[in-house]
Amino acid sequence: MKRFGEVIRLKKEYLEEYKQYHANPWPGTNEMLKKCHIQNYTIFHRDGVLFAYYEYTGDDFEGDMKLRAEDPETQKWWELLNPMQEPFENREDGEWWSKMEPVYHLD
Repeated sequence: MKRFGEVIRLKKEYLEEYKQYHANPWPGTNEMLKKCHIQNYTIFHRDGVLFAYYEYTGDDFEGDMKLRAEDPETQKWWELLNPMQEPFENREDGEWWSKMEPVYHLD
């Protein structure tokens, strides 16, 4: 299992709408996350910054992320929510959410 932390900004005017969508996520998007071996997915918010944490339990991360990106329902979800977000300027090429470096974990 591999842990991931990622951050992105949320445009202030979309906070309540973003929270509503995540209070009632589309079943197909959740099923795709599970199919792609993602578990314990959590998104936190503070002062316009979203922090996502998830665990990946598969053995082909790139392949699973490609499968997820090709899913029509996931694409519609992203088309709806991505305009509410603002990526960090210093993100890596190809990133939307910026990956974070893990520095500590306690089992």
